Amino acid sequence: MKLSREALISALPDGGLFADTEWIWPGKPFAITPALAKRLDRLGHQLLKFQEAIDLLYYQSVKGTQPEWIARYLDLGKPAALIDIARNKNFREHRPGVIRPDLLLSSPETFSISEIDSVPGGIGLTAWLSRTFAEHGFEVLGGANGMLDGFSSILPGGDILVSQEAAAYRPEMDWLASTLNAAESGDRHWQVKSAESATDLAPHTYRFFELFDIPNIPALETIAAQAVAGATTITPPLKPWLEEKLAFALFWNATLREFWHRQLGGRYFRDLQEVIPFTWVLDPEPLPQQAVYPHLDIHSWEAMKSFSQKERELVIKASGFSELAWGSRSVTLGHDVSQEDWSTAIDEALGGFASGPYILQVFHHTGLIPQEHFGADGGLQIMEGRVRLCPYYFTKNHRVTLAGALATICPSDKKLIHGMKDAILAPCHIQ
Repeated sequence: MKLSREALISALPDGGLFADTEWIWPGKPFAITPALAKRLDRLGHQLLKFQEAIDLLYYQSVKGTQPEWIARYLDLGKPAALIDIARNKNFREHRPGVIRPDLLLSSPETFSISEIDSVPGGIGLTAWLSRTFAEHGFEVLGGANGMLDGFSSILPGGDILVSQEAAAYRPEMDWLASTLNAAESGDRHWQVKSAESATDLAPHTYRFFELFDIPNIPALETIAAQAVAGATTITPPLKPWLEEKLAFALFWNATLREFWHRQLGGRYFRDLQEVIPFTWVLDPEPLPQQAVYPHLDIHSWEAMKSFSQKERELVIKASGFSELAWGSRSVTLGHDVSQEDWSTAIDEALGGFASGPYILQVFHHTGLIPQEHFGADGGLQIMEGRVRLCPYYFTKNHRVTLAGALATICPSDKKLIHGMKDAILAPCHIQ
């Protein structure tokens, strides 16, 4: 079949994939080098070990075998009722079934990780793109059905709970469920439900809502009770500490170096040091008089306000558990704003610490990579853009499968890379 813009649009499911969202159609999958593909294969297991280590670190902090400030940081802003649920012993070994890092490409073979998403959008979209491009003769990373097989491995039939906050993503989940149901010859069945009114749950449940949204989900108490009783298994688990970006700051904390080295092993530890940006927690607590923040060589955050534009190649963003923590809503790029706006961002981050911490990260520049796409007239064009690569890893029984990847290619004048109407969304293939 010949690939065209019209062919792609006509292949869209009746309900679409994202509500009221447009993007630019790729002319072919985004090409990744064999070296990058090999690195992505290793990365999945490394990130699984990273999440297992964060989970262990939290529990050890609660127990008192690690510093108490770790759990205190990770619990900031969370309702006590949610913390009680999350610490339930029945959830002790539960971790997210999907790991999706956001990788910002600085070159065709190098990247930095801006965050790890445990409740990612794009699963249905990437599955549809992978299958559609495979049907048009392209080899795609993970194969035509890799995303579908990966999702069904962590949710072998059951309920997909989508909140109103995540309603824009419901069409892709509707398509995912209907496609899996159409292919199933056994007794497994997938159903999308409203998270706000879910009561009787299937034995397996996929949570497609952020934990900060729980005040708007009256059924949460019932959902949690069924999970505690073992009537349903929920993925991702109701563990807010696994959804905090400040985990990167813990990774770089010098006092925890031995812990990370022990849990990850020397090679994994070094590999992750290469791709995780140096990160600080913006904690307003004053430092001892003789202390400075590492790599910044300043004694207070107030001193950071006078940094030059070059020195401000830093990013401020909400750590998690906030409606501002996704879609780049809380992000401030220091070198891209005025000194006044930079100072305001610092004050707001420090002022909101108790209700939800912010982090500071080293900014890594992205390179420009060409991608073929269809113009509005249907003709092929080339855009050199900045790329966010999102590989989707599905985990089960400590095994990790790279099922596919979504590339978001944004125009070169965009500093923040996320889905937008003038971005190209493409599946990936190995050159």
